[in-house]
Amino acid sequence: MNKDLIQRRFSKHLDTYNANAVIQRKMAEYLIQILDKEKFNDVLEIGCGTGLLTDLAIKNISYNNYIANDIVKNCKKYISKISPSIKFVSADIEEFLKNNESRYDLILSNAVFQWLEDFESFIGLLLSRLNNGGIILFSTFGKKNYSEIRQILKQTLPYRTVDEYEKILKNYSHSIEEEIYTLNFKTPEEVLKHIKLTGANAICETRWTKSDMLNFVTEYNKLCSGPPVLTYNPVYIKLRKN
Repeated sequence: MNKDLIQRRFSKHLDTYNANAVIQRKMAEYLIQILDKEKFNDVLEIGCGTGLLTDLAIKNISYNNYIANDIVKNCKKYISKISPSIKFVSADIEEFLKNNESRYDLILSNAVFQWLEDFESFIGLLLSRLNNGGIILFSTFGKKNYSEIRQILKQTLPYRTVDEYEKILKNYSHSIEEEIYTLNFKTPEEVLKHIKLTGANAICETRWTKSDMLNFVTEYNKLCSGPPVLTYNPVYIKLRKN
């Protein structure tokens, strides 16, 4: 996973993220809906971005300390506008946790874990930083996410099925849910623009030629019987440390 590319792509499109991240907003809202409303002392949010989840969380939970993390430094200005009481930490979360012994009562994340290189090891790391009785609540994406893009470009993030997540988490107290959303567009070019404006085009840095674009448009139109669509497959996972 090219973390430098991820950082650059998301940093470039922070101002257009909220207007285009319609599914990510729904995911953040659902995470708050299924979160147990209890008192949390220390909260860590991973990959806060422009603060879609942050804003909802601080309005709906009781906490003493809230740390919002993101690999993109410029996210700080968005988080500062939400609340000056939030501590923003810009860092690669895997390195941050390895070098920080702090423990938390709640760890939150929305639409981030699909970018992890080693999901299974990371969950173990998170649990080691969680107080007894603490909760890890996050959303990511399942195997059907961006299925149209995968069929045409043969490129994808390491998405997993719910069964695969179940196997990884079988030894932990957990619950898993998933959804399917389909967004409609007028043209394949609009699909690409939508993905770009959310910063999610960080899989490959290769520049497209006119021929590449023409081939993409042709294949996308073949794939969809009607107007172009794009599939999202949100997955919601909650773990509690007993």
